[in-house]
Parts: sequence; C-alpha cells; structure tokens
Amino acid sequence: MHSIGNLAPDNNEFVLKFLLFASYAYAYPVLRPLEAELWRRGYECAWLLKPTCPDMLAPGEQRLAGYDEAIAYGPDAVLSPNIMVPDFLPGIKVMVFHGYPINKRSRKVDNHFRMRGWYDIFCTAGESSTPTFRMLEQKLGYFRVYETGWPKADAYFAPAVRRLCEERLRDTERVPTVLVASTFSRGITSMSEFLPEIERMASTRPWRWVITLHPKLRDPSVIEGCKRLAKEHENVVFKPVLDGVEDMARTDVMLCDSSSIIVEYMFLDKPVVTMRNATPGPHLLNVLSASDIEGALERALTRPEPLMEAMRAYSLRQEAHRDGHNAARVIDAVEDYQKRWQGRLPHKPLNLFRKLRLRWQLRRWYPIHF
Repeated sequence: MHSIGNLAPDNNEFVLKFLLFASYAYAYPVLRPLEAELWRRGYECAWLLKPTCPDMLAPGEQRLAGYDEAIAYGPDAVLSPNIMVPDFLPGIKVMVFHGYPINKRSRKVDNHFRMRGWYDIFCTAGESSTPTFRMLEQKLGYFRVYETGWPKADAYFAPAVRRLCEERLRDTERVPTVLVASTFSRGITSMSEFLPEIERMASTRPWRWVITLHPKLRDPSVIEGCKRLAKEHENVVFKPVLDGVEDMARTDVMLCDSSSIIVEYMFLDKPVVTMRNATPGPHLLNVLSASDIEGALERALTRPEPLMEAMRAYSLRQEAHRDGHNAARVIDAVEDYQKRWQGRLPHKPLNLFRKLRLRWQLRRWYPIHF
C-alpha cells in the first residue's frame, strides 16, 4: 500500500482529465462524489455510460456518446466501480469498487479479490480489503494499492445525515420503518420469500415498509410483486432506486439477505436482519426461515447493545475512513500514481481472451493494450 500526501491541487502541478465509467445505476453514488471533488480541483471530467446504465445525468454533467468519443476525449484516468474496464480507453485505470468484500457467495476466495488484469490502481477501504490487495500487489507487481476509503461512504458520514439519524432515534413517537433490500444473485436473493411476509405484516403491524431492489435484479415476478404491495398497502413504498442516503436515514432497521448494502446501512448505526446470510456473525440478526423474520425485526428494533457493538466493530473493519474525504484521497492517489509509478511498472497481463471477447461483444475491433 502506498501513502498519499496532499499534493496541493490548487498549485496547478497536475492538469488532468478524467472519465467516469458506469455500467449500472449503482455507479452514480460511487462516482458523483469523485465528480464533485474533480470540479472542486478545477479538473475536467466526463461520463461514459454503458447501455446497461440508465441515463440519470443532469444537464451540467458532460456525457460522451460512446467508446470512440471517449477515446477521442483522451482521459488521463478512468474511474470505474465495474469489474471490467475497457483496456482500449486511454489513461490510468482506477478501480473504486461498487461495494465491500462480504463474500456473499461463500467462496474460498472472495470474488472481490479476483485479479482480472484490467486495473492500474485499486482504492481500498480498510482492514477487510487492504491487506489482501497489498499482498496481491507484492505478488503481481503491475498495479498499486492505495487505502483511500470508498467514495460512496462519504455521504453516510456527512453531518446532515448524522443529525437526521440522531433526530430519528430521539423521536420516540415515530412509526417503525423497515428498509427491505436484496442482492440480485440467483440462489442467494431472498426477495421472493420476503414479499409474502411483508404482505402479512403490512396488514397486521403498524410498521412502514420501504422496498428497494438491486439494479441487476430483473425477475419480473419480484418487480410486479413489489409494485402490487405498494399499490394495495398504504404503509408500503416501492422505490426501485433510493433517492439517496436520506431515504435510508429515515428508516429504523433493514431486512436483507447477502448484499453489501448491509455494510452501508450499518454506517448509519442501524441494525440489520438477514435471512440465510452467506457469512453470518454477531453483527447480524440472521434467520433461516421467513417465519422467523417478524421476531427478529422486533428484537432489532430494541437495538440490543451486544448486537450494536458487534455491528459497529464489523462496519469499522470494512470502512476505516469516516472523515468525508474518501473521494479526495482517490484523486490524490491518481496524482501520486501519475507522478511516481506511471510507465514504471511491469505490463498488465495480456488477458487476451477477455479482451477479444469484449471486442466481439462490441462488434468493433480496437487495438489491444496491456
């Protein structure tokens, strides 16, 4: 891992152009803090959206029409939360991640740490990620690791959000509100089992429910089930995409399975109930059957201290940086890499099969870089 000094962006030592590469809607809350920091430093940046990513850009945000335009744009660095980033795009490839390493598939080696040869920089967040990536850096040598913190996490520790959480906790007259989320992975997602229980409790409990979906969850029966519940029950709200962290701050407990959104919710100092979580522990109230969800939610709403202490320790292991400057550290890392390492490391793996497959999918031949 490499330390980052403040390279004083106002001294014009660097003149950089950045590309924000997004494949799914979850990329926006990861990349927008970086965009704001780039604007603050006076750097130029533009977005490249894959067809799988909905266009949620505002009028003031620069969008590029496709890969050819992105190549012509000539970025010095590409910031991406995706597993893959096209090798033929110019610039330093920077992995900023779309979640934390929670090993939701219970593999011997977490997919979070699978090296595919696309990136020059990995921006890690804390004890759960940095040591493993540092070991891989020493072993493989073609990339550098910087512990910056996750850019999306900055929003959870903003003073306004903390005040909102504290005010909600002090409001003893509030109606308990459950945030329901799920992963998209087949065989792991539990949303289809959650819905009947939510429907039953929506009729028998005075609780409110906010249901959201992972951008990759496309099961039409689940989507229609969520819409129907919201239509038939006044205390159920369906938000396929949350408006922001404030939506989460206005709830009291989460019901989930094995999604990394669990960690994000814990940043708000709120408990989580899971069903058949892939890596359960004392930081969760995990149940094995849908019939046990109601009791677990009742207990979670009491915020038992052993649960809360374990939850805080677990979330701190995932995200060590809570000062609101994670996005700034990511840009510092790019500046440091450009100054100290660019062009001085071994070549990335040729990765020929993946690169050829990408070009086949695009039906377009681009030069192969490594």
